[in-house]
Amino acid sequence: MMNNMFTLLAEYLSYPFVQYALITGVLIALCSSLLGVTLVLKRYSFMGDGLSHVAFGAMAVAAVLNIVSEMVVVLPVTILCAILLLKTGQNAKIKGDAALAMVSVGAMAFGYLLLNLYSPSSNVSGDVCSSLFGSTSILTLSGSDVGVCIVMSLVVLAVVVLFYNKIFALTFDETFAKATGVNTGFYNLIVAAVTAVIIVLAMNLVGALLTSALIIFPALSAMRVFRSFKSVILCSAVISVVCATLGIFISILASTPVGATIVIVDLVCFCGFAAAGSAMGR
Repeated sequence: MMNNMFTLLAEYLSYPFVQYALITGVLIALCSSLLGVTLVLKRYSFMGDGLSHVAFGAMAVAAVLNIVSEMVVVLPVTILCAILLLKTGQNAKIKGDAALAMVSVGAMAFGYLLLNLYSPSSNVSGDVCSSLFGSTSILTLSGSDVGVCIVMSLVVLAVVVLFYNKIFALTFDETFAKATGVNTGFYNLIVAAVTAVIIVLAMNLVGALLTSALIIFPALSAMRVFRSFKSVILCSAVISVVCATLGIFISILASTPVGATIVIVDLVCFCGFAAAGSAMGR
């Protein structure tokens, strides 16, 4: 039984589209986990879910306009909305969570309406399901898509490494960081922009409705066992990559939707770490 599974898996891994899915999945999972800890600790977890809805609306516009490279539309719109929502939450009468809820729901409704009215495809329901749950998009990536993902992932990794100390300061005491001369507004914008990039990348893996799981679950799992910021980030990265890889392998062998399978693996992993944390008295 096990030999047959390994043989089947080895056969699938010989196909380029599976190799592309694995490379992309690992990179997206890694990037999501690095900023996930900061977003969870700053109570910005909802931002990932809201921005994924915005990205869905932008994707619908790109599809209706027959734009081949959807990233050209989706990425700038999502980054712009992330920055505007951050500014709105700080200064406007409508608080950040309310503004995000309004924008995210409005963007999703607009995108779905647009696809129903003007979609060039005859299978609107299938397209929407794939965009929302990532059921097939990760298995239809081209070499150029993987190249874009690699470049964007390297940018995210570079930002996290270069600004690690600033991100650490923002995460735990933004007021003190500002008092010591750190340009907190600028670094908050960087965090918002990088989060938007991660959301756009993650949509190819798990779809618009499940992207926040890649950000939240690994961070929460690591926090159940570790206490230092660096340890939590490193553990979160390992958990995210392992869960994404296992999820893709299980999806291939069991013919289940990739995105949903990865999220379920993350959920099982969280339960395991929660049990371990309780046993350790944490």
